[in-house]
Amino acid sequence: MSKKLAVIVGAGPGVGNHVAKKFGLNGFRIILISRSLNSLNTYVDALRSEGIEAYGITADAGSAESLEQAFDQIKQSYGVTDVLVYNAVTRVGGKPTTLTPEVLLNNLSVDVGGALTSALQVIPDQRKRKEGTILFTGGSIAMHPSPDYSSLSIGKAAMRNLALTLAAELAPEGIFVGTVTISGVVQAVTDYDPEQIANVYWDLFEKRDQHEVIY
Repeated sequence: MSKKLAVIVGAGPGVGNHVAKKFGLNGFRIILISRSLNSLNTYVDALRSEGIEAYGITADAGSAESLEQAFDQIKQSYGVTDVLVYNAVTRVGGKPTTLTPEVLLNNLSVDVGGALTSALQVIPDQRKRKEGTILFTGGSIAMHPSPDYSSLSIGKAAMRNLALTLAAELAPEGIFVGTVTISGVVQAVTDYDPEQIANVYWDLFEKRDQHEVIY
């Protein structure tokens, strides 16, 4: 039997790569998606050094067309996505009065638009098989908005609602949707160590007993 496939949109040295490693060490093939080819190559090499089958694909999470092309390539080259983890985000500070509609919409194109686009690429095949998992990286700023990070607050709130409404719609079809709501700054050797957070994603994937974990 071939390995299952996990796709992580928003590769990076924090949560994204640690989630990739966790799933990879548990027998998944890994696809990392990021805008930077040089960074992707470094991340993929690091996973392969752990004995993980890993590949990288460049795409812009803020562009629906770019994501659609990336997922088309994934399906053609690697098969159906069993687990999607959406980890991309635009971390831009600023009070609401400093925002323009253009900046807000541009940020939302990554924070929630990319999440929806990515999910829509994998849902049809998961529906056919009546199984699959979609996980989102959330933040407590969605429930406790910060005036200094107004755009991020709005984006995470929208993504949280997307995750929970998708969960309600897709559960009867065998597709599990969940979100890990991180309540602090991700940093190694702290309570928010990305390696420990990655374990939460794995537990959520395995247990499927709640649609939101607040960490």
